[in-house]
Amino acid sequence: MVRAALSSPKRFGQGPSRYALWVPAATVAAASFLAALPIVSTSGWFPDFGFLALISWRLLRADPWPAWWAAPLGLVNDLFTGYPIGFSIALWSATMLALDLIDRRTMWRDYWIEWMVATVLIAIDVWLHWRVARLAGADLPFTLMLPQLLISICAFPLSAWAVSRIDRWRLGRQ
Repeated sequence: MVRAALSSPKRFGQGPSRYALWVPAATVAAASFLAALPIVSTSGWFPDFGFLALISWRLLRADPWPAWWAAPLGLVNDLFTGYPIGFSIALWSATMLALDLIDRRTMWRDYWIEWMVATVLIAIDVWLHWRVARLAGADLPFTLMLPQLLISICAFPLSAWAVSRIDRWRLGRQ
């Protein structure tokens, strides 16, 4: 039997949602807003949800992402997470440039390679947070950053899955 016969019937006239171009940026901004939730913790164990959403979207689809979107989305992240203004702007811009280089250099990527790329980017993000905190006068060992690093790496597949479902809805493929 032909594989097309086994799939669900196509719905004619159904295309991308009306605001399909803005959905990726809106979901990254909404993920950054999660930092405003009233979670009380003496150590920052929760991941940078905005950065996870940015990496997930960028690894899934490069087409709806102009490179300049990293700056305003990084500013939104800085405002809601409490990072120094400009930290996420610079980090997210460098991340977008690095992912552009990776896209140009690789012929194909599977899920495990994307997870490793995300792991390296998340590790750089957490290390830079630690360095900025040290420069600001916080005397904390890097071992206090390990829970956030591990939770962020383990949360990436969930973020990638959620972004893929949002993308299916965005493109009208439900």
